[in-house]
Amino acid sequence: MFDFIAIFGDIIAVKTIILTHAAAKDLDQLPAAPRAAIADALHRYAMTGLGDVKRLQGRDGYRMRVGRYRVLFDEDQTTILAIYIGKRETTTYR
Repeated sequence: MFDFIAIFGDIIAVKTIILTHAAAKDLDQLPAAPRAAIADALHRYAMTGLGDVKRLQGRDGYRMRVGRYRVLFDEDQTTILAIYIGKRETTTYR
């Protein structure tokens, strides 16, 4: 499924953001400011592909850095599936 946005007469495809149950629970437990920053970063990445994103080493998926927080996710041509959202700790990538 695509969401479409018209910008300057051009139509671009925007990726759909899906949170797993665990990621949604993680996001709900964060303070308001980081929660808003993470939501903004995910939306910006879905619309433009811009953000502090790197491919994970040794496993599938990507990580997005938003200040002290990380979002671990998978993506394909149409969807971003957020798997984990939390503060960066030594156990974040395990």
